[in-house]
Amino acid sequence: MRGTVASRAGRTVDWAMAQRIVSLLPSATELVAALGAAGELVGRSHECDFPPEVAALPVLTEARLDATGTSGEIHAGMEAALADALSVYRVDAAGLRALLPDVVVTQAQCEVCAVSEDDVVAALGQWAGAGDGPRLVSLRAENLAGVYDDLAALGRALGREAQAAVLAAEMRERLETIASRSVEAGWKPRLMFIEWIAPPMAGGNWMPELIDLAGGEPLFADAGKPSPWVDWEDIAAADPEALLVAPCGFELERIAAEMPTLQALSGWAELKAVRAGRVAIADGNAFFNRPGPRLVESAEIVAEFLHPDVFDFGHEGIHWRRVS
Repeated sequence: MRGTVASRAGRTVDWAMAQRIVSLLPSATELVAALGAAGELVGRSHECDFPPEVAALPVLTEARLDATGTSGEIHAGMEAALADALSVYRVDAAGLRALLPDVVVTQAQCEVCAVSEDDVVAALGQWAGAGDGPRLVSLRAENLAGVYDDLAALGRALGREAQAAVLAAEMRERLETIASRSVEAGWKPRLMFIEWIAPPMAGGNWMPELIDLAGGEPLFADAGKPSPWVDWEDIAAADPEALLVAPCGFELERIAAEMPTLQALSGWAELKAVRAGRVAIADGNAFFNRPGPRLVESAEIVAEFLHPDVFDFGHEGIHWRRVS
């Protein structure tokens, strides 16, 4: 596609030099920016907030339910929407088409996390199948290898294959460095990573890999598999040696406000993690749940939390903090 010229709605576009990109996924927006194409973004989702300058872009999606409630309230709303076969998100079809994008980036990994591929195809309608329609790039990472695959696919779509290869190599090198240093700790605490509070969910997909690289042993989740719901009784029986709470989409203060929900559960005070003071909250909006460049910082946070005698990346107090 690099160097070719295409006719789109009465205008001529050099796909390698001047593309109009719409990203409907926060991690995709971060990837586009990391590839040096932030200036080509013309639209975003309501959840895209990094890098900060994307805030000025037109917003093309919205949630159909109130996302300001507690984790339990949000879960109930999601369950009701899915039971009624409703999409959790709404796409501004008219606004999307008016932007005349050359590339639209979405995802096919989780229908409750962000706008899905089906939502976008429905919004584009017949235009999506027309010869002059935008190219739809659907990211679908389920593990770290999938993240690198998505990065390569996006690089090809944007004519930035070389930049994608460099970024993937940098991410791999930084993660491998963390893994090699984590051995210095001499032990791997059994870590319960809580991706949702009510009901509890363990972090799956790439999170078990990040935990392992950071010098921990993940509980209740397997690499490359969806995040599972876990009964609190099973968590208490497993008696984790460390507990990190980072709900998807929740920032630190919002998590802190919900911690009493966990702390009131039967057996909380008797957990090894609690008795040892190895409980923390971390920004689940900016990190962990976005399969993009900041997964490296996510691994750094886990490493810093589990092995403070080995790691100090400067994240504590800013992106995560301990809970007494």
